[in-house]
Amino acid sequence: MNGDLVGVRDAIAQRATSAREVIDGYLARIDAANGVLNAYHEVFAEEARAAADSVDAAISRGDRLGPLAGVPIAVKDNIATKLGTTTCSSRILENYRSPFDATVIERLAAADAIVVGKTNLDEFAMGSSCERCAWGPVRNPWDPSRVPGGSSGGSAAAVAANLCAAALGSDTGGSIRQPAALCGVVGFKPTYGRVSRYGLVAFGSSLDQIGPICHSVRDAALLYEVMAGDDPRDSTCAARAVEPVSATLDETPRTFRVGIPHQYRKGNSPAVDTALERAALLLQKAGATIVDVDLPMTDLGISTYYVIAPAEASSNLARFDGIRYGHRSTAHGSQDLFDLYANSRAEGFGAEVQRRIMLGTYVLSAGYYDAYYRRALQIRRLIKQEFDTVLAQCDVILGPTSPTAAFPIGGVTDPLAMYMCDVYTVNTNIAGICGISLQAGLDHSADRPLPVGMQLQAQAFNEPMLFKIARALERASGPLDAAPPSLTTVA
Repeated sequence: MNGDLVGVRDAIAQRATSAREVIDGYLARIDAANGVLNAYHEVFAEEARAAADSVDAAISRGDRLGPLAGVPIAVKDNIATKLGTTTCSSRILENYRSPFDATVIERLAAADAIVVGKTNLDEFAMGSSCERCAWGPVRNPWDPSRVPGGSSGGSAAAVAANLCAAALGSDTGGSIRQPAALCGVVGFKPTYGRVSRYGLVAFGSSLDQIGPICHSVRDAALLYEVMAGDDPRDSTCAARAVEPVSATLDETPRTFRVGIPHQYRKGNSPAVDTALERAALLLQKAGATIVDVDLPMTDLGISTYYVIAPAEASSNLARFDGIRYGHRSTAHGSQDLFDLYANSRAEGFGAEVQRRIMLGTYVLSAGYYDAYYRRALQIRRLIKQEFDTVLAQCDVILGPTSPTAAFPIGGVTDPLAMYMCDVYTVNTNIAGICGISLQAGLDHSADRPLPVGMQLQAQAFNEPMLFKIARALERASGPLDAAPPSLTTVA
């Protein structure tokens, strides 16, 4: 079955198909395509079939079911599940089994969704390409020689290739939105504190958020409603009611203002610039007033992020020492405690994770804390104030999600060049606001067409407005005029 989350759910509820038939169809596609794409690390086939049978039995009895009954959802492998392992795509957690479910997993279960498997990611969510996975690179369904984006590349690839109805990702600096853009699907990062982080393996605790990757804005709105809300187990969760967004999704405001920073119009590929101008025109036809705005600190976001995030990572990942958590080295010879720590971490962590731990430890060290970390926190406050000023002038900010379409696997080897893939997304996390990426066109400059994504950003806790405008743009844009080959060759 090809269909978005809402379509799959409705077909099951209306008995046009059964949950078991749906699950069997998705599992067949996973079997056919995952060997090429490497989107999934682990698939829960028998458990998914058993859950589907339970949904079908409940429907036959006339029981009242949740809003996601029978819908197969994939979960990024840095979100804790009692089912299977939670590895963060790292050798250091290769055999780790969580004794508890993350809050978002509990809420999916309460909505009667079915977790079909765990998806690969850049190790510990540190990357923009999904090449840095201990189990091999994830490949883009549109062109398997290219990256799917990262770090939630497995989730984005699984959705784009129709290997699940929707997926969960995590977004620390663009890790939901950027792969969604490169894979031609929708990725939503909620306001910081809107969705519980309990059970998310921490990378940057002041930046991380869990969010959905879906086929449509409507799907993302529904999945967000299921997951969002206060959680006493997460002290950073906002203790405020979640405003409904899916029921009012098609109520486009009569008038609204869309800001386009001039900083977002430079350094992009021609296809991205074309998509930006088209998106602006479509929104204008839908009733928007386009406003030129200024975000002069855009270029400072990358340097600020790559001080704050590694600093928090160096602290969060200190627990993986081979004794309390994680892989323990069995290197021969005399080992004191320091050697055990060093060998375990050197064997368990990949090069990029080691690089960020070292960078974070350096910026937090005596003599450098004020020069780097404290300074980055001061710039973070200025970036937040800049967004507050601009979002007082407009309802949403429009711009590219990524400066280019997907690049070839192995095509970007300079770490700084890789970091620049997130130039438009990191400041959303730094400011703690919400953002959504949706497909906006195709780049035909390569051998195969590749999707281009546009991002909308809105003020913190203004998800209702963000979803309405995103839905208006989605309706105006229409579907892409091409599809990933896996959608036509894997049936």
